[in-house]
Amino acid sequence: MSMLRAESNAKLEYLQHLAASAESAILPATRWLGLGAVNFDAGWTGSRSTIDGVRIMIKALSKTVLGVVLATLTAATVAATNGDSLQVADNAPDNYVVKKGDTLWAISGMFLKQPWRWPEVWKLNQQQIHNPHLIYPGQVIVLDRNGPTLSIGRSVTNGNDRLSPRVYETDAASPIASISMEAIRPFLIEPLVTEQPDSPTLPTVVAIQEDRVIAGVNDSIYAKNLRDDNSVSSWHVYRPGKPIRNPYNDKDILGYEAEYVATAKVAIPEANGKVAELHITDSKLAVNTTDRLQPAGKSELMAIPPHVPSNHIEAGVAAVYGGVSTAGKNSVVSISAGRTSGVEPGHVFAVMRANADSIYSGDGKKEVISKPDTRNGLLYVFRVFNRISYALVVEAGGPVYVGDKVTNP
Repeated sequence: MSMLRAESNAKLEYLQHLAASAESAILPATRWLGLGAVNFDAGWTGSRSTIDGVRIMIKALSKTVLGVVLATLTAATVAATNGDSLQVADNAPDNYVVKKGDTLWAISGMFLKQPWRWPEVWKLNQQQIHNPHLIYPGQVIVLDRNGPTLSIGRSVTNGNDRLSPRVYETDAASPIASISMEAIRPFLIEPLVTEQPDSPTLPTVVAIQEDRVIAGVNDSIYAKNLRDDNSVSSWHVYRPGKPIRNPYNDKDILGYEAEYVATAKVAIPEANGKVAELHITDSKLAVNTTDRLQPAGKSELMAIPPHVPSNHIEAGVAAVYGGVSTAGKNSVVSISAGRTSGVEPGHVFAVMRANADSIYSGDGKKEVISKPDTRNGLLYVFRVFNRISYALVVEAGGPVYVGDKVTNP
């Protein structure tokens, strides 16, 4: 009996040694992945001198290891790099002082050959990828080429001017954006798409002050079908447009264009059988009766770090904003995928040009030659609806056409 107990104790000590080693190896990974604390003692109940206690501990430890492995695999999927190592851009500086007007995309391209891999070079976990990455003018971005990794530092003068990676405090009024705010600002708050066909039951402008035909800034308009709870005080006036169709299936309507007209605030809510009165605070076009309304969006800084989707997504360029047929760098396009496909703000997609088949007749007979698609540009998604997303063309090797393929870079 004493021999069996001694053997059990020896096994127990060995397993405890393994657990301690696993803990020291796994905890740094869990912290980096943002998984929080891991309790390696959760499986121990009662005396640790029993083999049952060892089995329980091993089971708990196995689940912990499995969870960390799965989290690591998920993070690798988010990176979506197919095992490629991070490559520093040619002529990348050792450090860079952020300036007003810079963007996360431009800075990422300054340091990386693949700017969409921003989360990796900053060691961001999954939660951080979905939050704004706030970087301010005046801060110093430091490149560690051994990672490579980027970090925030600041100049330190103590006889020799050097850079020290440390937390940087700044009184700058606003951080830099992901992409050019000048290019996308109107699209962040103005209605772009309605996801239901036009209907007389929608909020509608039914009259203009003094029975005029059109209205502008500081004029009053009257509208029906506003929300009964009067919880919305600011409304966008829009004009229904043409349907946006799936570029690969003309019968599939993804949504309906909404042409922004004006913004108006409620002065007198709709009540007691009387329509609401609104005052126009901003106007792009003259307001007409029959124009529709929808709750106004909030203008927010677009500072989501560029990243690739965690799942493989294929879509197409559905439309080019402004009614033209081609887009170039800094143009806004809509793509035929949205929330239902897993698209989110900050996603980066490649635009692929389909190359037509060729006929080869060099060996005495005709042969159809199928050629691979050619990458023609990159898109950064900044606004997402259920089945449509809006993206800025951040790189273009040539014209981007309606129908071009959109997929993970």
